[in-house]
Amino acid sequence: MILYPAIDLKDGACVRLRQGEMDRATVFSDDPGKTAAGFLALGFRRLHVVDLNGAFAGESRNGAAVDAILAATTVPVQLGGGIRTMAHIESWLERGIARVILGTAAAKDPELVKTACRAFPGRIVVGIDARDGKVAVAGWADATELSARDLALNYEDAGVAAIVHTDIGRDGMLTGLNLAETVAIATAVSTPVIASGGFSGMDDIARLAAPEAAILDGAILGRALYDGRVDAAAALATLPQPEVV
Repeated sequence: MILYPAIDLKDGACVRLRQGEMDRATVFSDDPGKTAAGFLALGFRRLHVVDLNGAFAGESRNGAAVDAILAATTVPVQLGGGIRTMAHIESWLERGIARVILGTAAAKDPELVKTACRAFPGRIVVGIDARDGKVAVAGWADATELSARDLALNYEDAGVAAIVHTDIGRDGMLTGLNLAETVAIATAVSTPVIASGGFSGMDDIARLAAPEAAILDGAILGRALYDGRVDAAAALATLPQPEVV
């Protein structure tokens, strides 16, 4: 079970949103590189980074902050937010990102995702952000009628490295991961699935260690890690991290 500390970037700073609303941002650090290095020092072996401004703009807006994270770390970094063309994908992979996350593109441009999977095997992640089970795109601003499960199934044979399933209604709210929905998606597909949205604290660590969650590939920690609700040492002792290959 891989634990991914989340670094969400807004205007160059590390922030956490509530339910994806940009005007409900809490700034935790103005030094993304230092934040990333701090997570490595705690023992985490991978990082999850989102360019929030990019998600709304449709192109990178926090490139300097992402570069600072890459310069400060030696572990794989996966990045999402505004990556919607092959040029965007190629640029980030060349700059050192291990895996790119395609969210809006996954819902609106499936051919791009499939082409990218063929060109960069093992390096393309699909981000499925859902509110009440329905996919939302463009920084969660636009709702669709597509179900999260159906979107996951659309990429069953595409060669996607992983799926990140985020429950928007829980994101940043500290109400607990939506494991039931995420496990249901993981059961429906063969692609590794990562849980995101609502991580509340050590209770969620215990839930992830339970047998019913073993089907999941990992989980993303956000606000609960930043404000101390998750004890990193205890979490990593409960869920030892695989070494980076």
